[in-house]
Order: sequence, then C-alpha cells, then structure tokens
Amino acid sequence: MENMENTLNTEPELGQHEEINQEVPPGQSPEPEPKPAPAATSDPLKKLKDELSEAKDKYVRLFAEFENHRRRTAKEKQELIVGANEQLLKALLPVMDDFERAEKSFKELDTKVSEGFFLIHNKYKKILEQAGVKPMEITSDTAFNADLHEAITQVPAPDESKKGKIMDVVEKGYLLNDKVIRFAKVVVGN
Repeated sequence: MENMENTLNTEPELGQHEEINQEVPPGQSPEPEPKPAPAATSDPLKKLKDELSEAKDKYVRLFAEFENHRRRTAKEKQELIVGANEQLLKALLPVMDDFERAEKSFKELDTKVSEGFFLIHNKYKKILEQAGVKPMEITSDTAFNADLHEAITQVPAPDESKKGKIMDVVEKGYLLNDKVIRFAKVVVGN
C-alpha cells in the first residue's frame, strides 16, 4: 500500500512542477520565436520569381531553337526536292534537243504524223515550263557571258561590232527557276 500511496502522491507533485515551469514572468514569451526578417519573406518570393524568369528564358530559347530547326529542315527538304527535280530535268533536256531537231525536218511535211509530232512536242514543252524550265533567249547581238554561256569555239567576226558577241548557238541553254541547269554552247566572234 505504501507503494500505491507514493505513486499517488508523486502525481500531484509532477503536476505542480509542470505548473511552475509553465509560469512565465510578465513581458516575456514562453518560447522565444524568431522574428521573420523582411528579407527572409522576400527571399522565397524573389527566389520563385528568379526561377520563373529562368524557366521562361529556357522556354523562349528552346522555342526559338525548335523554330530554327523546323525552318532549317523545311528548307533542306525543299532543296532536296528541287535538287531531285533538277537532276531529272537535266536528263530530259536532250529529249527536248531531239524534238527541236526533228521539228526542223517535220516543218516541210504537212501530214497527220507531223501534227501528232507537234502536239507531243508542245505538250512536252509545257510540262518543262510548268516545272520551271525555260530556254535561254540568245540573239546574235547577245554579248558572251561566262555565267550563262560556254564558248565552244571562236570565229573571226565579220565586223568590229560582232567581237565578243555570240555568232551561233550550237546547243540551247536552260534555266530552272533562274538558275542555270545547262550552259548554252555557243560560237563567239573574235
């Protein structure tokens, strides 16, 4: 029983000690709370703003990089298509030369065969024009231009005004969208 009494008596003593510890002198707080500094409250806000601006910057840079990549690949794709077309069109140009040589011999004939030939020749010419191919316009007064013409030979000019001018066209030159795909083979007056 004594043990029981001791345990009973110790409980009120514990309660008293807690009350004593809880009492705080006037003007003081029970636990000193750290006062948030004004810089401490703005630091998280500033940190978030910095992170946001950094994320926006990364986003803008990534978007710009993506747009540049998209434009570059579209341009490369277009160049590949044009390059593939250019090779095909270059391969078809000798057929046009054959048509033009045959046209000279068919002009004298007035038959249904020649009519059919001219129909096919005109259709072929239109197809090339739709693809952007056009023949170079060269006259006898055209000056030789190394960017457009290939001089096969030089012949004596009949007069001074014909020097450096094209005397004859051996093979027509062609342009694809204002780019030379075949140089005109010419004879130049000297």
